[in-house]
Amino acid sequence: MDNSRRIFIKNSALVIAGAAILPGDLFAATKKIGRLGTQLYSVRDAMAKDPAGTLKKLSEGEVKHVEHANYVNRKFYGYTAKEFKKLLNDLDMQMPSGHTVMTAQDWDISKGDFTDKWKLTIADAAEVGQRYVISPWLDESLRTDKEGLKRFMEQFNKCGELCKAHDMTFGYHNHDFEFSTMVGNITLYDFILQNTEQSLVAQQLDIGNMYGTVGDPLALIAKYPGRFELMHVKDEIKSATKGEMGLGFESTVLGEGIMPVKEILKAARKKGGTSQFIIEQESYQGKDPVACVKIDLQIMKKWGY
Repeated sequence: MDNSRRIFIKNSALVIAGAAILPGDLFAATKKIGRLGTQLYSVRDAMAKDPAGTLKKLSEGEVKHVEHANYVNRKFYGYTAKEFKKLLNDLDMQMPSGHTVMTAQDWDISKGDFTDKWKLTIADAAEVGQRYVISPWLDESLRTDKEGLKRFMEQFNKCGELCKAHDMTFGYHNHDFEFSTMVGNITLYDFILQNTEQSLVAQQLDIGNMYGTVGDPLALIAKYPGRFELMHVKDEIKSATKGEMGLGFESTVLGEGIMPVKEILKAARKKGGTSQFIIEQESYQGKDPVACVKIDLQIMKKWGY
């Protein structure tokens, strides 16, 4: 994951085509609506300059759903929840999921409840039509603080209850540090999975972010069957950018990288419990980002998604 993404997440805290029940075995039979999509961070520069125009281009490329990565001061890409929902509806699009960072400070210890700010965050997500509220970050101060992490995981579960009250699901999105950071004798990601309730906290597994660390998507799906309701689909190539483990990778068009993406997708659908497949491409090797989104989408459809 590049530094701009990290900065973006810290500062602000699908192109989904079609909707059908995905086939699968015991773990995939969750009666969840299956979706194929792309994260709007894939076209972040275009969305920053012209959100309405960019969404129109995506819609013209048969995009039906999107996942946001920009909720600031109660606005999505500069629009209120009501305004952004209308913008999407006018283009025959929806936004089933989105990224908004939840911090420990969003829980008011004195009141034993979430802050009004976080409650409004959840209310706005419901207003815009989200089905999933995904927190994509974990503050560095908590990563090795076992007691602090336990309290924060309890907050995760409580947020799951809050989201359920709005007919939504709360979830967490990984990066690379969850696999390179140890909490006692287990990884931070193991700790998160083992200290959150599956019925309250969904996992959005980003298979690209974990590539080059000790994380292995196939092994993780086998270890925790049914835990990965959502997935960020990426392919990776080597790059000059150095990751936390000293290995450098960046995303590329699906099928052009070095990851066994098709094998991971098959395992996710059959054993991972995955119903939401969300394409995200953060690097483009000189290509136009909007064009890359369309190529990735067609590749996924060709693969049977």
